[in-house]
Amino acid sequence: MKAIVLHETGDPGNLRLEEIAVSPPGPQEVVVRLRAAAINHRDVWIRRGLYAGIKLPAILGSDGAGEVSELGSGCDKALLGKRVLIYPVLNWGPDSRVFGHEFRILGMPDWGTYAEKIRIPAENLYPVPSEYSFEEAAAFPLAALTAYRALVSRVRLQKNETVLITGIGGGVSLFALQISIALGATAYVTSGSDLKLEKALRIGAAGGANYNSSDWTAKILKMTGGSGPDVVIDSIGGSTFDQIIDVVKPGGRIVTYGSTTGPTPQLQIRRIFWKQLDILGSTMGTAQEFRQALRLFEDTNTHPVLDRVFPLEEASAAHQRMERAEQFGRIVLRID
Repeated sequence: MKAIVLHETGDPGNLRLEEIAVSPPGPQEVVVRLRAAAINHRDVWIRRGLYAGIKLPAILGSDGAGEVSELGSGCDKALLGKRVLIYPVLNWGPDSRVFGHEFRILGMPDWGTYAEKIRIPAENLYPVPSEYSFEEAAAFPLAALTAYRALVSRVRLQKNETVLITGIGGGVSLFALQISIALGATAYVTSGSDLKLEKALRIGAAGGANYNSSDWTAKILKMTGGSGPDVVIDSIGGSTFDQIIDVVKPGGRIVTYGSTTGPTPQLQIRRIFWKQLDILGSTMGTAQEFRQALRLFEDTNTHPVLDRVFPLEEASAAHQRMERAEQFGRIVLRID
C-alpha cells in the first residue's frame, strides 16, 4: 500500500509517500481501506519532534474513515464492505476518569491513517453516519471526542448556560461550538482573526472578540451581561489563561485541553480560590463518550466543519497550512 512515512523529525518535507507492506488482520482485527484521514496538531508536534516518546519510522494520523476490506478470525462477516470511521484510542483502560498505562493513540507508535489501509481492532469501528461523506467522517473522531469529553463529561455544560471557547477555527474549538449549540448553551468565541470570528458567528456563535485587542476580556464581559461566562474551554494556555480567570463568572468552570502558547506565567492562585473556580483538565475520551458524541451529531444533523481537502501525497502542504493557523475547520487528506 501507499503511505506517508516519517523517518526523521523536522520540516513538512520529511513526510514522504512510500510503498510499504500491510500485514493481514489478526483475531478480532480488520483491515480498513481508507478513503480519508484528518490532520491534528498532534501530528504536527510529532513531525516537528515536540512530542513525548517519539518512535520512528511512523505513519501519522489518528483520524480516518473508509470501508472494511479484510476480516480477521472472530469478526462479524457483516462488517465486510461497511463504511466505517475509527475510534482512535487504543487501550483506554478500566477507569473512565483517566486512561491507563497501556493507553495509546493511533498515529505513533501504532501505524496511523495517512495511508491507503490500516489494520485495527474491530471494536474501534463505528458506522459512518448516512449523511456524512468520507471526508466529514474522517474529520470527526479525535477532535469531536476531545470537545465532547471536555464539555459534557468534565464541566457538564447545561442548557441556557454561557460558554466561552478560545481560539476558534481549530478542529476541537469548532466542535466545542457545535456541541454547545446542540446542548442549548449560548457560546462566545475568541480568535486572533476577525475573519474567523465572522465565520463563527455565521455558524451560531452569539458573539466574539479578537484576543489581540487589549480589551477583549471587557468585550466578553459586556456580551455576557457583565457577569462573565459560566464555562470556558481553552486550548491556548499562556498569558491567555491568566485572563480567562479574570473573565469567567465567579463559581464558574474552566476546562483546558491544550497549551499551544506555552506555560502560564505567574499564575496567582488566590484568584482561583477567591472566585470559587473549578479548573479541570481533559484530553481524548472513552469509547462510550465517542458513541455519545457521534449520536449527538447524528441526532442534531450536525456536520463537521471542513477547511480544505488535500490529496494524500500533499500531506506536507496540509501540515504547512495547519502550522500557519490558516484553517477554519478540519484539514483532511483524500485517499484515492
